[in-house]
Amino acid sequence: MPRIPKHEIDELKRNVSLLMLAESQGHKLKKQGKDYVMLCPFHAEKTPSLVISPAKNLYHCFGCGAAGSVIDWQMKTCNQSLPEAVKSLREGESTSSLAVPAEPVAPRQKLADLDDDGQALLNQVIDFYHRQLLGSPEAQEWLVKRGLNHPELVSHFRLGFAGLHGVSGEAGILPSPASGEGKRLRERLAGLGVLRSTTKQDHFRGSVVMPVTGWSESANVAHRGRVLQLYGRRIQPDYKIQKGSPKHLYLPSPLTGVWNEEALKASSEVILCEALIDAMTFWCAGFRNVTTAYGCNGFGASHLAALQYHGVKRVLIAYDRDEAGDKGAENVAGDLLEAGIEAWRVRFPQGLDANDYALKSGNPEAALGLALQQAAWMGKGSGPGVVFSHETVAESSVNPSFLTVPTPVVDVVPCEKTAAGELLLRSGPRVWRVRGWQKNTIPEVMKVNVQVRDETTGGFHVDQLDMYSSRHRQGYISAAAVELGCDVSVIKREAGRVLLMLEQKQDEAQRQQAENAPTSVVVSADDEAAALELLKSPTLAERVVNDLAACGVVGESTNLLTGYLAAVSRKLDKPLAVLIQSSSAAGKSSLMDAVLGLMPEEERIQYSAMTGQSLYYLGETSLQHKILAIAEEEGVRQAAYALKLLQSDGELKIASTGKNEQSGELVTREYSVKGPVMLMLTTTAIDVDEELLNRCLVLTVNESREQTQAIHALQRHNQTLEGLLAESEKGYLTTLHQNAQRLLRPLKVVNPFAQQLTFLSDKTRTRRDHMKYLTLIQSIALLHQYQRPVKRVQHRGAWLEYIEVERSDIELANRLAHEVLGRTLDEMPPQTRKLLVLLREMVRDVAERQALKVEEVRFSRRDVRAALSWGDTQLKVHLSRLLEMEYLVLYRRGLTYEYGLLWDGDDNGLAHLCGLLDVGNVNRSGSKAEQSAPGRGVVGGQSESKKVASGQSQQGLTGQAVGADENAVIRGKRKRATAVAPDINQEVQHG
Repeated sequence: MPRIPKHEIDELKRNVSLLMLAESQGHKLKKQGKDYVMLCPFHAEKTPSLVISPAKNLYHCFGCGAAGSVIDWQMKTCNQSLPEAVKSLREGESTSSLAVPAEPVAPRQKLADLDDDGQALLNQVIDFYHRQLLGSPEAQEWLVKRGLNHPELVSHFRLGFAGLHGVSGEAGILPSPASGEGKRLRERLAGLGVLRSTTKQDHFRGSVVMPVTGWSESANVAHRGRVLQLYGRRIQPDYKIQKGSPKHLYLPSPLTGVWNEEALKASSEVILCEALIDAMTFWCAGFRNVTTAYGCNGFGASHLAALQYHGVKRVLIAYDRDEAGDKGAENVAGDLLEAGIEAWRVRFPQGLDANDYALKSGNPEAALGLALQQAAWMGKGSGPGVVFSHETVAESSVNPSFLTVPTPVVDVVPCEKTAAGELLLRSGPRVWRVRGWQKNTIPEVMKVNVQVRDETTGGFHVDQLDMYSSRHRQGYISAAAVELGCDVSVIKREAGRVLLMLEQKQDEAQRQQAENAPTSVVVSADDEAAALELLKSPTLAERVVNDLAACGVVGESTNLLTGYLAAVSRKLDKPLAVLIQSSSAAGKSSLMDAVLGLMPEEERIQYSAMTGQSLYYLGETSLQHKILAIAEEEGVRQAAYALKLLQSDGELKIASTGKNEQSGELVTREYSVKGPVMLMLTTTAIDVDEELLNRCLVLTVNESREQTQAIHALQRHNQTLEGLLAESEKGYLTTLHQNAQRLLRPLKVVNPFAQQLTFLSDKTRTRRDHMKYLTLIQSIALLHQYQRPVKRVQHRGAWLEYIEVERSDIELANRLAHEVLGRTLDEMPPQTRKLLVLLREMVRDVAERQALKVEEVRFSRRDVRAALSWGDTQLKVHLSRLLEMEYLVLYRRGLTYEYGLLWDGDDNGLAHLCGLLDVGNVNRSGSKAEQSAPGRGVVGGQSESKKVASGQSQQGLTGQAVGADENAVIRGKRKRATAVAPDINQEVQHG
């Protein structure tokens, strides 16, 4: 047949579309940038690695290295000769169905040919990646997992990490995209391939980046000191990488240059790897005479020229032990032998590359050294004499390690799994049993209990060992061979199969764990309907209290509802914080557990104690819009400063010094934890840190005798059949409220009555308490969001969704604030206030019986213990506080001391917060409204007589909110005030 003219072949390459030809053959292609990817038809694979570039009308497989033009494609896919392929393409072209739709694009410029500005820009990018790696624990951890943990590796080869956003992100090196300079640099980087041309996102996002830089004494003078190529390796697990996305990335410029070219001059023997990671594995193990190709078919003319230029005599080809690697090694060996360079094949176990082999061996230096010694000659004959041993296994008198003996391809090592989870591997008369393999959850650990038993003789050997430890393994093999009377080589080979079986089971378990990773909780349709019915209930607040009571908490309705609303506030930008205060065994933990039990598990975090630095390392978003509950305030005293900052600023930041694992240098890393977070603490302490106290709503547990009797009655009720049924109902209510909480959206809350609200302003700490009051109103509105219309407003091009506060929200907040904020603003703790009231009643009774004046009555601590049944420790603390505040006076009587009461106030012990607005006449427009009548100055009753306690002064009783109409505060009008009782629906009158 006559020779086909070259111009005709070139014309077919230009005019016949390779993309359309592949589609016409039934291949499924997926667009990826300007190119298309598909499963390679020339080797078996599950992840697409073959790329078709319509602009160049070429294809290239990064797996097996197949590449070429449309004619090469036709010849390989249809098994045709060149004339047959040309004829087929002519006929296809005549139908115009395979015509190239666009003009061919000129090939990209080599990076070595860039001008100085382009090279400087690339060096800036490499420096940025390098700094990112030094500050990224995630990337450094990935390098350690791959065994690339030599302290000099990162700095010697200028390794880097692109991070999640790369050079184009906020932390990048580029000016704003709105500026002219920013646009110009982005276009230049897009031209180089560092940024994607369409999205302008970094090409190497999420990848460890390894630059290839020309050596100062390179064989190619044009390469010296120039950036020649960048290689990126994605570090995310396979299940996190988008299907079809490559894990190995290069810049789109031609693959040129020799990595670690100085090694070629330093040694006449060079190790040639298939990939950069494999080459660095050898480098970290001490074999510095190593270089790499760009894939199994990436050994080019520049590599061969460099080997010849530096006088290399021998090349050890350490390609992957798979079909593509073996074929690529044969091609390289042919080029080397033709050039007069010896070619030797490093044979890893089937299916492994250098990095996998080194990691599985447990001793990379020894394992890689042995593999190099056993390299096989790839030329004809027995091969020249060399300084290392390359005899085959059959000729060796000593059996090598089972990790290095070439073994048949075994897809899965067959084994059995017992009901107890043990693995059984049968090999002839021997049965291997493995226990404890499930505990090895990370790839670097394989500690198991192994028993091998001979069923014919009954001999066995069992021991605990680390299968990745060569010393442990060798000791076990030797002992088992003696016990079973078997050859060492047989036990060694079977031990190797046991290790492969364990690795396969570990990989399988990790895949299942990744597939079964917890996702967001999905609420069923029935559960959602029940939760919505609860959220839309007109008596929602009452149902919350009743459900909490049904969950086992008697009384405490105000505290329970306040705690529940505080937990709801986690979805606000400024959540509330709660401190539950009581004496020991009073029920503060039960109260907190009851509230937390109705919150979704994924939105609450509970600790018994926290150290001073623990908060800073929880993770940036681990606490965001969640509840942080800590059992005892004493357990967080070391972390009190961090908690206060987190509550006030909504974010924590710390700069910490640590050692760089790669370079060994000290570096400064920044850790941050973002809020907002809702805090819930309990304490038995009377004196609590003032800074923490004024940031929290303080809930005090009812410690009365009546409450104790009610708790006893409930405990007895729980032992009955009704109690058993109530426990079952508790599970239903818990699920109901957790689902309801999941349905709550973090909407904005607008208070149209805000300008009319008033609050006490007699102390500076009321600035924070006022904000607690406003947030409490927002929480009530947020809980009722399914009973309010969701409104939208557009601001600066963005739509904001919000709900509005209603009068009922303010009314409920006022009722709760009287009890909660009223006690919080009191000048003394609730227990001390309670003792003062009881002392007043005791003194009045004594005065009446003995016909004395109240101020003439004297009493000792023993008298108080006998009358009130309080503990001596409690009395010491509270009486001391009352003395300091001048409510009591101390008299000396011989060797003993007696007290006298200086306070004659008329107080029934109920809390009341002055200065709150009466919502009866409140208007949205800001018209006149009444304010609740004043009670005592801060908290407590006001004496009906004109006397006041010694050292006490009557405080101002009216307050006005900033910006409110001055007519909103009633002047001169006094009326009886109301305070919330333990049941929030019951009001108690007091003066």
